[in-house]
Amino acid sequence: MKVLVVEDEHRIAQAIKEGLEEEGYAVDVEHEGEGGYNTASAAPEEYDVILLDVMMPGLNGYEVAAKLRSEGNHTPILMLTAKDQEKDVIKGLDTGADDYLAKPFSFDVLLARIRALLRRPHHSIGEVLEVGDLTLDPALKSVTRAGQDIRLTSKEYAILEYLMRNSGRVLSKDSIISHVWDFDADVLPNNVEVFITFLRTKIDKPFKKPLLHTVRGFGYKVSVDA
Repeated sequence: MKVLVVEDEHRIAQAIKEGLEEEGYAVDVEHEGEGGYNTASAAPEEYDVILLDVMMPGLNGYEVAAKLRSEGNHTPILMLTAKDQEKDVIKGLDTGADDYLAKPFSFDVLLARIRALLRRPHHSIGEVLEVGDLTLDPALKSVTRAGQDIRLTSKEYAILEYLMRNSGRVLSKDSIISHVWDFDADVLPNNVEVFITFLRTKIDKPFKKPLLHTVRGFGYKVSVDA
């Protein structure tokens, strides 16, 4: 899953980024409201959750949330702020936030709040994903096929999860790169081809029926049918 962190305190933003990446998330960071708004609005389907600080130079978090919602952007927003009075919480929720976390907070609580947002029906993140006899359990970070455990690296897992959440749809290399890697990562389309080859070796080669298909000139899909 991919997270956008909009936080003007660089130390806090970096700590959140590093912690989330250790948990397997791809993370992009912006340090002011205008940049956060531009990044989120430019790719409304790219992020699974936005962590949004309230007090920032230029556009504040309330204004960013309100603008995104007015444009029909429904990405879950978790506001992070030192302002925890009731009126501030109400204002944050009324302007479009889905949840509100007051600073200072523990990283474990932050993770729990993110998981709660991602379990909401819009994303169905908690559901076990199945394509044919291939199963991916997001809660356990496990993958099986025909009852056999399949061990994947974190990047292989992230690509497979993205493909399975869009089963039957053809996803381009650029789409996979933008969703699975941070925007400052130095990734080429050939890197995607390499990871797809690794995935095929693990989820298709030992079995009779291939589920990971190449649609030449367009990209890849996970599907029972070619």
